[in-house]
Amino acid sequence: MTNNAQDLQVTPIGRRKFIQLLLGFSIVSTFAGIVAPIIAYLLPVKSQTGVGGPVEVGKVEDFGAGTGAIVSVNSKPVIVVNTKAGGLRAYSAICTHLGCVVYWDAKKNVITSPCHDGLFSPATGEVVSGPPPRGLPAYELAVKDGKVLIGKPLGQIYGS
Repeated sequence: MTNNAQDLQVTPIGRRKFIQLLLGFSIVSTFAGIVAPIIAYLLPVKSQTGVGGPVEVGKVEDFGAGTGAIVSVNSKPVIVVNTKAGGLRAYSAICTHLGCVVYWDAKKNVITSPCHDGLFSPATGEVVSGPPPRGLPAYELAVKDGKVLIGKPLGQIYGS
């Protein structure tokens, strides 16, 4: 009968072998850190945004006449405005110039971009003034049972 403790022999690892293992690990991890983003770029994963139908963003009463608010729809910022003339509208809240998030300017009654002071019409989303190359893409908007529902974008969103 043999003793299991005697069968297991632990050999200490020398300094040279330890440095070789550490260097090998460093080389492999550096290579993986370089190759992984390249593979991720070449094989992009399709986005699942827009799947699941319209998103409820509030009640009609939450959006008074002449106001605007930023809401999140499928992790994208959307600005919902209630124009005095045109009713509820929803646009991408991402400026088409530099991709910053726009906001509602109640004093000027326009959608304003902090990126070089771009201004957008709340009725159409088109550029009023400033450097943005195109208007804000509209989103599908529906009112059902007093609830405001936002669907998919009707144009190309900045950065997509």
